[in-house]
Amino acid sequence: MPTVLMVAEKPMLADSIAKLLSDGRATKRKGWNGACSVSEYTASFLNYSSARFKVTSTCGHVMSIDFPPKYNNWERVDPVELFSAPTTKVEATAKLRMNDYLASEAKGCDYLVLWLDCDKEGENICFEVIDAVQSSMVKPHSGNYMDNVYRAHFSAITEKDIKAAMRTLGRPNENESLSVDARQELDLRIGCSFTRFQTRFFQGKYGDLDSTLISFGPCQTPTLGFCVTRHDEIVQFKPEPYWVIQVRLKATEETELKPEWSRGRMFDREVCQMFLDRIKMHKEAMVVEVTKKESQKQRPLALNTVELMRVASSGLGIGPATAMQLAEQLYTRGYISYPRTETTSYSANFDLRGTLQQQAGSSKWGATVKEVLAEGITKPRQGDDKGDHPPITPMRADDGQLSGDLARIYEYIVQHFIGTVMKPCRYWVTTLHMTIGDEQFSASGKALIDEGFTKVMPWLGIGDDEQLPELRRGDRLAVKDLRIVERQTSPPDYLTEAELITLMEKHGIGTDASIPVHINNISQRNYVTVESGRKLVPTKLGVALVHGYLKVDPQLVLPTMRSEVETQLTLIAKGEADFLAVKNHALENFRLKFIYFVENITFVDALFEDSFTTLADAGKPFAKCGKCRRFMKLVQSRPQRLHCSSCQDTYALPNAKDGLLKLHMEKKCPLDDFDLLYWQGPGGKLSRSYAFCPYCYNNPPFPGMKKSQGCNECTHPACPHAFSTQGVVKCPQACSEGNGVLVLDPQSAPKWRLCCNKCAVVVGVFEGATRVRVSPKQCDDCGAQLISAEYKEGKTPLPESKTSYLGCVFCDEELGDIINLNHVNRTIDQRNRQEAALSRGRGRGRGRGRGRGRGAPRGRG
Repeated sequence: MPTVLMVAEKPMLADSIAKLLSDGRATKRKGWNGACSVSEYTASFLNYSSARFKVTSTCGHVMSIDFPPKYNNWERVDPVELFSAPTTKVEATAKLRMNDYLASEAKGCDYLVLWLDCDKEGENICFEVIDAVQSSMVKPHSGNYMDNVYRAHFSAITEKDIKAAMRTLGRPNENESLSVDARQELDLRIGCSFTRFQTRFFQGKYGDLDSTLISFGPCQTPTLGFCVTRHDEIVQFKPEPYWVIQVRLKATEETELKPEWSRGRMFDREVCQMFLDRIKMHKEAMVVEVTKKESQKQRPLALNTVELMRVASSGLGIGPATAMQLAEQLYTRGYISYPRTETTSYSANFDLRGTLQQQAGSSKWGATVKEVLAEGITKPRQGDDKGDHPPITPMRADDGQLSGDLARIYEYIVQHFIGTVMKPCRYWVTTLHMTIGDEQFSASGKALIDEGFTKVMPWLGIGDDEQLPELRRGDRLAVKDLRIVERQTSPPDYLTEAELITLMEKHGIGTDASIPVHINNISQRNYVTVESGRKLVPTKLGVALVHGYLKVDPQLVLPTMRSEVETQLTLIAKGEADFLAVKNHALENFRLKFIYFVENITFVDALFEDSFTTLADAGKPFAKCGKCRRFMKLVQSRPQRLHCSSCQDTYALPNAKDGLLKLHMEKKCPLDDFDLLYWQGPGGKLSRSYAFCPYCYNNPPFPGMKKSQGCNECTHPACPHAFSTQGVVKCPQACSEGNGVLVLDPQSAPKWRLCCNKCAVVVGVFEGATRVRVSPKQCDDCGAQLISAEYKEGKTPLPESKTSYLGCVFCDEELGDIINLNHVNRTIDQRNRQEAALSRGRGRGRGRGRGRGRGAPRGRG
């Protein structure tokens, strides 16, 4: 009996596929990586009457592309080298060990069926899975491994769609996967080279950029360009005054009319006054003509991704990135079809009636659905069939399990679908043509005939306030007011997310899947802010960057170049262009542009000088430099830095938003004489904190030390602040970066604590003590360093009211609640549940000193 391994893109999707294909008979177990599950069942497959199935999943991409480690040093690698540097595939989520997990589940399997999302990214993940499992699977008799690899194509998580996909298995498309490989490599090389250069250049000169990364992206930058172009139109706009004749007419006892003057705007007040003088003596307006014609408001086209993001932003106030996350959840839970599609046309065999019937029981629109079913479905409008996926449609009724924004997105998708199969909205358009003297005026109104699809989409309906009173030719209306009104031309408003999405789609910037990512990126990078009404307002940084690009090389920010690249990538996906030729041509173009950009960076810098404050003028005096003994300034905008104006040196600091920074009393680093600083993370007494030297933090003094490490990780053998003298015992948790050590927090009084120098473990010790110190002596039992504590007379919790203590806090049972291990135990329990990876009993490599020789600290309290 053959064994078939089936791999989906997400754990929830794998569970649903197994349940549907096994008719609920599958047994389920947890995968050893802790994130994925494996469902198993027996059923027929191809020509086999019986086969064993194993259904599991990835968690998105298995691999990602990156440079080898030696190219990730920003200071030592010239960014231009990144255009030709080697690249390597690395695990997208290293802690899940997805490659090893898939390979282990593939052992002994004869066939592979791929159930990844049916788009180009999903196709790319298909080949990542193939690479991971092919050496573990049984080799087919033909010798060609791909003979036993199949691809399922589906657009919804329903029994009908999943079983149909299983009956019509195809093959993975390597061309589509290669187009994704090309895009990933282009984005990596181009983005990293520009980003590294301009980040280092500008952050080394200006103190108030308020951005940790000044990034560039082939799609991100044109997206920002649209926002800045609109900003420039607003800033450069010069309002002009104009004048119109405004009239109020009495139509009935209760209503008034305010018809529009047929001449419209007058930009010369004297001319407008002349026309007013000609008619101001007239007391009545005469209706000279009444026209009435029927008009229609058309139903929406079938829903695609771009339209869903537009409506979510403009109508629901939900950003495009959030909207797509919600739609993805609805899809994996089986409520809607696949949410990434460009198609706006239902196929000829699409089951409109069956899909509509599912909504007949709804308390919100069930009655409307029953009317449509009784009267007959109206043939939907013909949209565009892009050949990718069907439009976004509901796949089952709301079962009461949805709430909040998830429910709002689902409800809109349902309303949109129902609207596409209803009749158009029909209404009368009535226009009154009137004269006052020789001047003509007109007023228009609408009266509903049949609300049609607006019954289920009421926000698009015709309001009662759009109707005109019943009037006939020859009727006279009293003039209640007649005057000249001065107005001004107004600038356009800032782009909304919905308008930006439209521009990106029009110019071919990004894909339906990546558009929300690019919009989210320019917001996170502090290039734009999202204001009321989901309007995108560029920041000083965003404006300066775009104006700089336009001065040096407009193609860097205009949409034309990226649009051409996207066109070439599409040809790769269709098998009509060579992968290497397209990739190398695009890389060479951007390499030459990068060199030209570097040579002309002064043009961009001139704009930054006008917008930002130099490091020398920014910040406030904070700590003394160890080189010149003058005060360095603390620059608190993102990224937080110390700058010495005398030495012209800048030192990176921990993220200001992640904690509190202050001086470490008056202590200095024995290596370089810099003032020591103290960083305390968020979370109060349970937060990780440590002292550090700003110079050592940026320039590790000893082999094996990394950047951004504090005194609690310093290997100095005699420094009173290093972990070699302040460390107590090996951390009881298996830290992600190796064996951590619990180190005394030097400024934690009166709530003294030991903090792991690798992870979040915190141990509370001797609360209220006036002095706590780490002794050079070790515990004979466990190898931990002894700790001394001193209390004031009458305020000691020590046994027998002692005011001083020296001993092992982990072995001394008499200390009781004085030692708080609750946080340690909670952290360990959580780690056990998530990874089952608690590691005990290993020292840190220097005998038993400050390592737990016979087990981790015992839980207490």
